[in-house]
Amino acid sequence: MASPSVVEDRPASLDATSDPPTLFDGTIRLYTSYVCPFAQRVWITRNFKGLQEKIKLVPLDLGNRPAWYKEKVYPENKVPALEHNGKIIGESLDLIKYLDNTFEGPLLYPQDHAKRESGEELLKYTDTFIKTMYGSLKGDPFKETAPVLDYLENILHKFDDGPFFLGQFSLVDIAYIPFIERFQIILNELFKYDITAERPKLSAWIEEMNKIDAYAQTKMDPKEIVEIFKKKFM
Repeated sequence: MASPSVVEDRPASLDATSDPPTLFDGTIRLYTSYVCPFAQRVWITRNFKGLQEKIKLVPLDLGNRPAWYKEKVYPENKVPALEHNGKIIGESLDLIKYLDNTFEGPLLYPQDHAKRESGEELLKYTDTFIKTMYGSLKGDPFKETAPVLDYLENILHKFDDGPFFLGQFSLVDIAYIPFIERFQIILNELFKYDITAERPKLSAWIEEMNKIDAYAQTKMDPKEIVEIFKKKFM
């Protein structure tokens, strides 16, 4: 098993001119994209569980994706997707749970009943959080993001046995960090809005997350984040 702190070379992204891998040959593959926050969740989980050697990264160029991906791998034509045991599994929240339950490595979901309940609520809430944050870019980010950011700030006060959402590091932290990473940069860069101002728990949480190698090595270049958002929303 690889250590979570193993730094691996990033394979080049496959585009429309690339040949497909030899599908369903027993290799476990994670189809991903270096710019997709949903796919980043699964990449972080894979790294933290030390599965770098077991699960091969297959990054795709989403702007020029290969036709074989939709035809032969995943008809939804989205990332992330996992090729395992002769089948393809999609949807990032399902996949992070699947990796946690199916493979060896540190467990990323608590056994404690109260924490599990909170965890399920928080995983459900990611949908509201993401829609609100993206929606705010077309309106008033200060006003529109405050309720969802305050919700997270308050939740971070709930368990005092660690700085993470459920106290200890879990799938919940993994589900939120790719989006918070992007919005912290975007709102600061484009609107001069610091999402951690007057949110000390959120600020401390981001600081702790940045110390986790399994996450840190999946981060995007902030300049690239700004470019992508400007193209999409400006």
